[in-house]
Amino acid sequence: MGRCWVGIDITHLAVNLIRTRLRDAFGKDAQFTVVGEPEDVTGAQALAGEDPFQFQCWALGLVGARPSGGVKKGADQGVDGRLHFVEGPGSTQVIVFQVKAGHVGARDVRDLRGVVEREKAAIGVLLTMEPPTHPMRTEAASAGFYRWPFNQQAYARLQLLSVEELFTGKQVDYPSGTGANVTLKRAPRAKQAGGPTPTSLFEAPREAAEDAAPYGEPGPPKGRERRSGRP
Repeated sequence: MGRCWVGIDITHLAVNLIRTRLRDAFGKDAQFTVVGEPEDVTGAQALAGEDPFQFQCWALGLVGARPSGGVKKGADQGVDGRLHFVEGPGSTQVIVFQVKAGHVGARDVRDLRGVVEREKAAIGVLLTMEPPTHPMRTEAASAGFYRWPFNQQAYARLQLLSVEELFTGKQVDYPSGTGANVTLKRAPRAKQAGGPTPTSLFEAPREAAEDAAPYGEPGPPKGRERRSGRP
């Protein structure tokens, strides 16, 4: 109908949910801009200094993950975020995330490895402001691989992604076909004339859909507005 709209929220958490649901519902036809998010490394550093929790939410949103504990601040036993994906018929697996805005080293990678083993996660990802060092990458490589049962394809068990790499479009390497990420409850696909609606490779189990419930209501307004708009 040629209408335009403006959506306003105060958290990166909520804006990411809106963005995800627009893409679920309209796919490539969803055209919009988001105002108020970091557009480069300098902006990301400014956000981290202003509000570390919002930086964490923003970084996790870039890779399709959600913060542990939803709108509540604070890590969940060394896990800053999670991403659930379909592993096979009736089963899901989890990727755990840690987000570091400060100095990082090989010790952080070893800590993440311990979290992955404790959580029995398929993959662990360290999102960092600083570029990963050579010793960090060596430590990550020593963790081996996760193999997807569907076709035995190998994915690095520990993965390192810097903010700079996220801005270039680099993503977590995992089985990410159509509908594989079931971290958030999917919005209904908008009906379009002609052509079938894309479906997932496997249907996610009921418990995964329940665990992927939408974020809670945002708290009292404070700080700058986060805006999204123009489909």
